[in-house]
Amino acid sequence: MQMEKNAASPARQRLAALFDDGSYSELGAYVTEKDAPAGVVTGFGYVNGDPVYAFAQDQSVAHGAVGAAQAEKIEKLCGLAAKTGAPVVGIYDSNGAFMDGSPASLNAYSKMLSCTAALSGVVPQIALVAGVCAGSAAMMACASDLVVMTEGAELFLTPDLRKGAGSAKACAANGTASLCAKDEAEATELVRKLINLLPVNNMASVPCMEYEAPAAGGKGLMATVNSIVDGGSAVEIFEGYGTAAYTALATVCGSTVAIAATNKTDAALTEDDCAKLSRFVRICDAFSVPVITIVDTPGFAGNADTELSGAVKALTRLAGSYAEATTAKISVVTGMAVGAVFTALAGKGCNADFAYALEGACIAPMQPEAVVEFLWHDKLKGCDDLAAKRAELAGEYAKTLASAEAAAQTGLVDDVLAAGDLRKVISGALSMLEGKRVTNLPKKHNNFPF
Repeated sequence: MQMEKNAASPARQRLAALFDDGSYSELGAYVTEKDAPAGVVTGFGYVNGDPVYAFAQDQSVAHGAVGAAQAEKIEKLCGLAAKTGAPVVGIYDSNGAFMDGSPASLNAYSKMLSCTAALSGVVPQIALVAGVCAGSAAMMACASDLVVMTEGAELFLTPDLRKGAGSAKACAANGTASLCAKDEAEATELVRKLINLLPVNNMASVPCMEYEAPAAGGKGLMATVNSIVDGGSAVEIFEGYGTAAYTALATVCGSTVAIAATNKTDAALTEDDCAKLSRFVRICDAFSVPVITIVDTPGFAGNADTELSGAVKALTRLAGSYAEATTAKISVVTGMAVGAVFTALAGKGCNADFAYALEGACIAPMQPEAVVEFLWHDKLKGCDDLAAKRAELAGEYAKTLASAEAAAQTGLVDDVLAAGDLRKVISGALSMLEGKRVTNLPKKHNNFPF
C-alpha cells in the first residue's frame, strides 16, 4: 500500500518555520511503521544561510509514537550531521513509545540516545520542546546542548505526579530548559538565533556577522555587559536557574562570545549557580566560543547545610570546567573577588588567558572584614564602636593591600582598566586569542566529582 505524505502536518509546518524561506529537503518521507507513516519528519536545509539537519515528531500520526522506524530516520539524520559537520535541531512532540507490550521501543530509544551522545561536542544540538516530551525522549532532549521550551510544553521522565512538575517554568527553574518562549513562533526564532550565534561544528570558527554599536544604559551587571557586547546581540541562557549568576551568548565586533558573570544579583553563589556556570562554560568550550567572565560577588554561600550537602563538589566542578576549557578565556574583576572565587573564575594560573580588574576592584584571600581580624586586630583594641572601626579598616585594606593596583603589581591581573575602556581592551584581547592552540595530556575524560 502506497502512503502519501501529509504536507499540512504540524511537523512539516514546524520544519518549514525553522528553515529559510520555508524550504527544506525531506528524508525518508515514505518510511512506514505499523501500516502508517513513521511518526517523525526528517530533513535538511538552511537556517540563516547555514546548513542544518532537523527532525520534528509528528503528532498527526499515532500521536508521534516512537518505534523502530522513527529511530532509524533520526539515526540516519544524525549520521549525516556527523559526516558533514552541521547542527541538528530536534522538535519534540510525542506522547511516547508504541504501547503494544513489546520492548522494541526500548531499543529504538537506545539508538537515538546513542546518536545524541556521539554527536555531543561535535555539532551543536538544539532541542525545541513544542508539546509533550516524556520518558526516554526527555533524556534525549535534555542531552542536547540547549533546550528551548514553549510555555505550554511538558518535559518529564514519569507522568506528572505534581501539578506543573514538567512545565516550562519548572524546567527553567531546575536548569533543564535553557530558554523559554511564549509560543512556537518565538521559540523557533530563538532556535534560529542560537544557530546563528554558534559555530556549525567543533572545528569551525565562531560566526562573524554585521553588528550594532553597544547599547547604552542598564544598571549594575547589565550596564557592564551592554558596554562590552554589540547592541541587541545578547541572548541570556538558563535565565531562571542559578539566579545569582548570568550566562549569555552575544557578539563583540560581530564575533560570537560567551558572557559568564557572577553578579546578576548581590547574593552569594549557590550550588545551582556553580552548576549553571560550569554547564555553560563546557558548552562554549566544546565549540571554542571565547568566554568572558565578569567577577563581582561576595563569594560562595557557605554554612553547615551547604557543607553537609557537599557544595564543595559543585565548586570543584566549576573550577575544573574553567581549568579544562581550552577556548579563549578573559576575566574581568569589576568589584569583589575573594578567595576561591578568584581562584576558580579569574586566576591566570589555570584559567584566564588575560585577566583584568576595574579601578576600585578588590582582590583578596578572604573577606576584608575577616582579614582585619587577622592582620589589624590590635587596631581594634579600645575602640568604643568596634563595628564602625572594623568597617573603616576593611575599607582601608580594600583600597591598599587588596586593591586592583596591588593585584597588578603581583601579576594577578594584567592591567587595571577604567570602565569605559573595557570593550576596546576586550576586543583587542579577543583578536589576539583567535589563533589560540592548546594541547592537553592524553586522557579519556576528566574525573571531577558529580
